Amino acid sequence: MSIVKEIQEALAVLSIPEKAKFFPRFFKTGKGEYGEGDLFLGVKVPDQRSVAKEYYSRINVKELSEILSSKYHEHRLTALFMLISKFEKTKDIAVKDEIVEFYLSHLQYVNNWDLVDSSCYKILGRYAYENKKENLLRDLAESEEMWHKRIAVVGTMHYIKKGSFDLTKEFVTRNLKHSHDLMHKANGWLLREMGNKNEKELIGYLNKYYKEMPRTCLRYAIEKLDEDLRQDYLKGRI
Repeated sequence: MSIVKEIQEALAVLSIPEKAKFFPRFFKTGKGEYGEGDLFLGVKVPDQRSVAKEYYSRINVKELSEILSSKYHEHRLTALFMLISKFEKTKDIAVKDEIVEFYLSHLQYVNNWDLVDSSCYKILGRYAYENKKENLLRDLAESEEMWHKRIAVVGTMHYIKKGSFDLTKEFVTRNLKHSHDLMHKANGWLLREMGNKNEKELIGYLNKYYKEMPRTCLRYAIEKLDEDLRQDYLKGRI
């Protein structure tokens, strides 16, 4: 049996139409939901991360394309978990180059917000930061595709984690007036994370741009600030 078939069988329960529709996209324990490892209709719910951990070292990048192009969201998510693991574990820059090239050439299969947010900053953001390839993200930010723009923005999360905010601010400013609320959420989410690292940096940015921000972006950006300060921004009294 091929390794692709092994992986697909390991996740087979998620691909049974009459059962798959009952599984939450993200497995969380709670009322009306099933967690990984729970029994559902007599079948054990697969743990996608465990499957990815078991197989990532045994599958090559080309074989991953068959799983990443699957019509099932859960297969694509597992493929990305494996790709992230490969990227994080390898020290070989040539292998990292191959992984990033593969990721970029398969973006059509990553046209899904759940998949974007779970992979792009861990692969593209880290790669761009570690190899000084900001233009890789800038090219995506210039794309006409909204989800390419969003990948570029979210990719800057790795820069934020390293205490570098310039690229995030550049991309957020460029997309403040974007027409789609999902972009507003991504922008606000990143600004909030920037504030977690350096509140003074966030406040300086807000003071300059908050009046231009869509409400969704602003709401996420100020979420962790003191209540009085949040109200000041929301009411525009600063």
